[in-house]
Amino acid sequence: MNSAPSPSVARIFYWSVVSALAGFLFGFDTVVISGAEKTIQTLWKLSDAMHGFAMASALYGTVIGSVIGGWPTDRWGRKPTLLLVGALYLISAVWSGLAPEVWSLILARFIGGLGIGISTIAAPLYIAEISPPEHRGRLAGMFQFNIVFGIVVAFLSNYLLGGIGENAWRWMLGVAAVPSLIYLLLCLGIPESPRWLGGRETAAAMRYVRKEGFWSRRLRVPILLAFLIAFFNQLSGINAILYFAPRIFELTGLGAKAALLQSVGIGITNLVFTFVGLWLIDRLGRRTLLYIGSFGYIASLGLCAWAFFTQHFAIVPACIFAFIAAHAVGQGAVIWVFIAEVFPDKHRAGGQSLGSFTHWIFAALLTTFFPKMVAAFPPGWVFVFFCGMMVLQLVWVRLMVPETKGVPLEDIEKQLGIG
Repeated sequence: MNSAPSPSVARIFYWSVVSALAGFLFGFDTVVISGAEKTIQTLWKLSDAMHGFAMASALYGTVIGSVIGGWPTDRWGRKPTLLLVGALYLISAVWSGLAPEVWSLILARFIGGLGIGISTIAAPLYIAEISPPEHRGRLAGMFQFNIVFGIVVAFLSNYLLGGIGENAWRWMLGVAAVPSLIYLLLCLGIPESPRWLGGRETAAAMRYVRKEGFWSRRLRVPILLAFLIAFFNQLSGINAILYFAPRIFELTGLGAKAALLQSVGIGITNLVFTFVGLWLIDRLGRRTLLYIGSFGYIASLGLCAWAFFTQHFAIVPACIFAFIAAHAVGQGAVIWVFIAEVFPDKHRAGGQSLGSFTHWIFAALLTTFFPKMVAAFPPGWVFVFFCGMMVLQLVWVRLMVPETKGVPLEDIEKQLGIG
């Protein structure tokens, strides 16, 4: 009996692009709040503590989504889970734009956060499973590219909508309903992951076989790798800077409108260097890009701290842009690809969930406390802290991170001692 023909590269590319569009909604939803956050605080007279909680509400949703997202991904399949993500984004966008008071906004943003958390498990996992090894880095990396593209569009959308009146912030948040609906419809046309289907077909046979659990000594290396790459991703300060970019630029003396425009520059820089990262990831490899990113982080964050300490504010935008470039080429290009690669098939959703949970719990905490941090400490010390964490990342890359470029998923298991 002949096996079914393998899908063409063009089809795999299309399915990967559609799945990766979850990343566009992720990026848009994450950053769009930056253009509305000061208006929301003034409109509803929020304290710094309440304001930080409201801004981080989506991130707390991502924490929950990342914890529970592995279950529908494994139980229902990759495709139905991606459809669920689209529905959550759509509900969140409409509700956020119509929110009458802060608790409604918090709940709406929390729902969107659930979609983000689940998407960081299901989308990279789906792409990694359908991709040939030689193209896996670039295809799975499209999830990150779409995150960045969503960030660019969010910053640009905020800039364009910023002057349309007192309800501009509602349009900033509500406009995400359009791409959410498009994504939901496109996901109807993609197939299920063959690896998930194969696992489902063998589930009955495996029922009486003693399975080793996720939290086991055998998986200690991939567990530690997934935790630390996500931990260092957020301890660079990336989400805090993206969320509060206009506020950071205003600390240097820029006006509100100019600060929003500089934020568009962040998005464009991120997009350009994400292209560079995707071009390099299957050429130079994951470990090399993490090296490049670490050195870039240390230099840009160190200079940013110096600029705030010495009041050489003119170089701050350039330092922030360099920081974004370092992130895009390094951690940004690598994180979701790497986590999806280092776990065996039956634990891949669990591993993606662990990495996603770690990423988002630290993102939520940093976003919650960042307004208090810059109020309690000179901004220079905040950047010194982030810079110090990136020195630790450099040490970790040197001592622990393996190279997975071009290696079949089964061989990565053997490389990490779990095959």
